[in-house]
Amino acid sequence: MLAGDDEALREFIALRRGPLLRSAFLLCGDVHEAEDLVQSTLVKVVMAGRRLDRIDNIEAYTRRTLMSVFISSRRRLWRREHPHAAPPDRTAEAPADIDMGLAVRTALAEVPPRQRAVLVLRYWEDLSVEETAHILGVSTGTVKSQSARGLATLRSALGDALPESVDRSADAEEARL
Repeated sequence: MLAGDDEALREFIALRRGPLLRSAFLLCGDVHEAEDLVQSTLVKVVMAGRRLDRIDNIEAYTRRTLMSVFISSRRRLWRREHPHAAPPDRTAEAPADIDMGLAVRTALAEVPPRQRAVLVLRYWEDLSVEETAHILGVSTGTVKSQSARGLATLRSALGDALPESVDRSADAEEARL
């Protein structure tokens, strides 16, 4: 994307805002905070698009920016408030099992921010280990270990809400990959 190509930036934002909002919601668990994360991310992308000579992969740049904005938001001192157990606003695409969806989102809130970023990129965005490592600026080994730890925390937080059909030994499998 060339600097100053405002029309291309507008089209990109129009196409990617929804998927970015869904990913941001999975990261933070609050629709209003997700909107703030996406807004901050898109402002940074637009500013970089105007400032830099070229962004080779605007999609990857945007994902990395979203993850950076999310992780840095968790470092702020004012983030010491604790969310209530109220369910989030419903989206247009309600999952088939609403109770399980709520349980997973609640459990996801217990996963530390970096691990949550890895889980969202790997299992929601369906990126490879290498792509996730590139976006987060870490090694593939870090992605694998963060995935395994994040999944273990998620499974532990889900407890009895996790269906019996789910293989609970997947943590060991993920760590070996």
